[in-house]
Amino acid sequence: MIDLVIVGAGAAGLATAIFTRRADPRRRVVLLEGAKKPGAKILVSGGARCNVTNARVTEADFWGGRRAIVRRVLRSFSVTDTIAFFQDLGVSLHEEADGKLFPDSNRARDVLDALLRAVHDAGVELRCGHRVLGVRQADEGFAIETSHGPIQARALVLATGGLSLPKSGSDGAGVQFAAALGHTIVPMTPGLVPLRLDPDSRFPFATLSGVAHDADVSVTAGGRVVERLRGALLWTHFGISGPVALNASRVLLRARLDGQEASLAIGFVPGYDFQRLEETFVRAARDRPTSTVQALLTAWLPASVAAAIAAYAPIDAAIPLAQWTREDRRRLVHALTALELAVVDSRGYNYAEVTAGGVALDEIDPATMESRNVRNLFLVGEMLDVDGRLGGFNFQWAWASGKTAARGVTRLR
Repeated sequence: MIDLVIVGAGAAGLATAIFTRRADPRRRVVLLEGAKKPGAKILVSGGARCNVTNARVTEADFWGGRRAIVRRVLRSFSVTDTIAFFQDLGVSLHEEADGKLFPDSNRARDVLDALLRAVHDAGVELRCGHRVLGVRQADEGFAIETSHGPIQARALVLATGGLSLPKSGSDGAGVQFAAALGHTIVPMTPGLVPLRLDPDSRFPFATLSGVAHDADVSVTAGGRVVERLRGALLWTHFGISGPVALNASRVLLRARLDGQEASLAIGFVPGYDFQRLEETFVRAARDRPTSTVQALLTAWLPASVAAAIAAYAPIDAAIPLAQWTREDRRRLVHALTALELAVVDSRGYNYAEVTAGGVALDEIDPATMESRNVRNLFLVGEMLDVDGRLGGFNFQWAWASGKTAARGVTRLR
């Protein structure tokens, strides 16, 4: 009988294994990974640089289950703890834009190798190529069916992730195991995923492929604005990407999955609403009457984006501001502050960085990550209904939930 079996050697599973053995070296810990090599998702994260965490992390950076629960788990292992943990593993971190913390080497491989060394040094039994086929409760714990035969365990941690990036091995199996054990599953959808726009859209987005700029994004669902975000937007041949679009994707797709009418609008001049921008344009026409609309727009936007908006409005961007009619001005201001994009879908789980939805967070004890429904069952990481915005937040959730679960496991007798 094994003391603890952890299913899934991703970030959360590796962290849980390390912290459990460090807390109680007498406890036998077996870490099962279906793939031949562990940590595939770590290797591709952050452009293969691995955005380990963020300098500032709070529950407000996450969607999904109740934020009070998220806050309690995050407090169990802070950003300072994460920095110290990786420093101890020989991986020092540095801060970049928006608080993102990367390894000084800028190599995700160094992060994974350090975690695997820690797993080995802690005495964890890592078994790769051991796919879990099924889990059920047994008299003294859990009976686990694997591709290499059955295993008996007193306690079980499910750390299999969600459905995002299936090439990394994420297939949602752990969520199915949790459901079979009696857990509620919040319907899942891709998160942090590029969005596809209608190719017949009147706004000529395809002509802007590769162009990036800052923007405001608002998501409307059920007739009201439910999220406002600001950040870099990247136009692509299929639609939109970039941090602000990826963050907005979760909110939009979740609303649609819940059966709501949901839409996404772009503000091309961050911080300006309709009234403020119109007043700015009126002053510009008064102060610089011979200047053109195009010159005014390119002061804020790349020339290609300015031309696309003028064509969409439509308005002759070459006319002097003195000849600009009120109707033309207001039509352009509306396009600049609230251009609704025809989002038809996302690019799916193959391109999603996280999964939104999963095991209902209310069914987990935030002090231990133990299931409230099944004794000695623990759930960590992305398979729970918690997903963070872009910037290292999902990794911080993995480290914190793994640490919390390790504390819960070491309390077992």
